[in-house]
Amino acid sequence: MRLLDVALSPLTVIIDVAEEQFVDSSDGSEEVTQPPRTEQQGQLLGGFDEKAYLVGKQLKPGDDPYREHAFNLQESDRLGSERAIRDTRHYRCASLNYDTDLPATSIIITFHNEARSTLLRTIKSVLMRSPPSLIQEIILIDDFSSDPEDCQLLSQIPKVRCLRNGRREGLIRSRVRGANTASASILTFLDSHCEVNTDWLQPMIQRVKEDHTRVVSPIIDVISLDNFAYLAASADLRGGFDWSLHFKWEQIPIEQKMARSDPTQSIRTPVIAGGIFVMDKSWFNHLGQYDTHMDIWGGENFELSFRVWMCGGSLEILPCSRVGHVFRKRHPYDFPEGNALTYIKNTRRAAEVWMDEYKQYYYSARPSAQGKAFGSIADRLTLRRKLNCKPFRWYMENQSLLFMSTHVNDI
Repeated sequence: MRLLDVALSPLTVIIDVAEEQFVDSSDGSEEVTQPPRTEQQGQLLGGFDEKAYLVGKQLKPGDDPYREHAFNLQESDRLGSERAIRDTRHYRCASLNYDTDLPATSIIITFHNEARSTLLRTIKSVLMRSPPSLIQEIILIDDFSSDPEDCQLLSQIPKVRCLRNGRREGLIRSRVRGANTASASILTFLDSHCEVNTDWLQPMIQRVKEDHTRVVSPIIDVISLDNFAYLAASADLRGGFDWSLHFKWEQIPIEQKMARSDPTQSIRTPVIAGGIFVMDKSWFNHLGQYDTHMDIWGGENFELSFRVWMCGGSLEILPCSRVGHVFRKRHPYDFPEGNALTYIKNTRRAAEVWMDEYKQYYYSARPSAQGKAFGSIADRLTLRRKLNCKPFRWYMENQSLLFMSTHVNDI
């Protein structure tokens, strides 16, 4: 994956399989989000035996700490399930007020063979750093992991539910299963290797409450795959992509930056990374959920992003919501049809349904996609007509999406 051409010191580029994220090392904030007091742990975990859960899957002496999960498992295990992290928000975020009657949300976390220490730290960070009234439930979708107890034992934690797939379904169909069983009116999708930061949830629920057609995402901070250091990401980024449908972070255009009078204001984004976002459940269902004929992982964020914008909604990144994410350099799990073929199938489905005449640029950038099977898209085309969605040309012209050599008038 090529790097974006930027020259903005002191920014560092972090590379992931599907995303490029910028780390802002210039933030001088010393505010720290502390873990809960010891006496609160019983209330958080109920009868859950954390020590027994973690000991059951700890790294053995001599094992490669990167082999199973593509990050340093030894360091993850060493950290424990809660730790203090720096509040990486702009200082003005702390003074913002939110409605006292915000609706509760169902947190949906899907995973396949996730490291126990990392998964537990994700869950506990949600419980530690969220108002209890906003957490209706945490739904874990175990996508046919090797050990069913990875999920089952966690259901002993209050508010945590565990659903296990009877076969490997992938992130996309697993998330739909979680959404279908969710009891809250707001859905929060979260990856299984995250740590949420101070007051991460209130800004996102507030924006969705004000307009149910908004889909909102936090700024995604970086958790180092090597030493699990928590690093602040730049607040001046939005999501973008190239014609081969690879996600990339890009600097906010200068005109958009100049129009923002307050650093706490939301950032409208052409696409979201897809791992972490909040969405009204009725809007999610109205828009057709996910394309469940896509497999495992990859491309679903483009399909959802195109559909949201073209069918009457909007996408935002909220600077006052921060969530740390472990960015990995390779996939730690297998794709039944291979990583490349699966990604081509998924992105080709997105291109064929949503990109109209612009799909020729997808095929020019990814000629190997020609002739590859991608299944029937009849139901998604019917959905597009039913929703009376705008053409992709409208999306391109109104979003001013990409800094690329191909322009609208070239078609």
